[in-house]
Amino acid sequence: MEEKKFCYKYPHPAVTTDCVVFGFDGRELKVLLIERGVDPYKGCWAFPGGFLNMDENATQGALRELAEETGLKLEHIKEFGTFSDVNRDPRERVISIAFYALAKKSDVKGGDDAAKAQWFALNEVPRLAFDHDYMLRKAMQKLKEDIHFEPIGFDLLGENFTMPELQRLYEAILGVHFDRRNFYKKMLQTGILDEVEKPEDERPAFFGEHCEMRSMDIGALFGGATKETRHSCPTPHLDDDSRRKKGTRFSFNKKRYDQFKEDNNFRLEF
Repeated sequence: MEEKKFCYKYPHPAVTTDCVVFGFDGRELKVLLIERGVDPYKGCWAFPGGFLNMDENATQGALRELAEETGLKLEHIKEFGTFSDVNRDPRERVISIAFYALAKKSDVKGGDDAAKAQWFALNEVPRLAFDHDYMLRKAMQKLKEDIHFEPIGFDLLGENFTMPELQRLYEAILGVHFDRRNFYKKMLQTGILDEVEKPEDERPAFFGEHCEMRSMDIGALFGGATKETRHSCPTPHLDDDSRRKKGTRFSFNKKRYDQFKEDNNFRLEF
């Protein structure tokens, strides 16, 4: 091997990458873990990851390790932190660059250094190897911050989705419960949702601008003269929310969102 002209003669740390991948099953948020098949921490659960190759950047290394250890192939991940505690890895001085991603929950299988790969509900995550417990907390913190500025999770719901499905996703990420009407209103006000199935009016057929109710005088029931009266009644007020059926479906308008981002005019407050 040819000796390089410029070399750093002092000890220097190794670099790894780790991927915190969140999935959604329609009800709760889950996270992808691998069971380590080698020491250190053999038999313990951790995030997919490994040492960086000399010919790849951190993102490429993270995506490669994720595919090798779980079979999950993603295109987009987001860097959220660097973990550099001196004693975080018993093998040597190791610095890890961590990424998070949201992916549709799919079948996974352990490979390479991973004996198993499995999705865990957040409240069922076991004690993790290395400093991955801390890494998970930081990933969740970053995810909750980003959800106010980015359309987090829309890909998890498919091209079209209902408002209840979107609400369940946001509740799973933020760990809170929203009032249905308030959530509906706030999401529509963002301007990033398009209605893809025009809902039918839920008003009963006899409701118009005004309706007439006819009543028969009780005397007519006993052979008396028939007396018909007409009563005008106003149409009851129905807001947009109540007129939409639960099955109304929406799509994410990425073009409009990108414009909001360009204008620095997007922030979602709950």
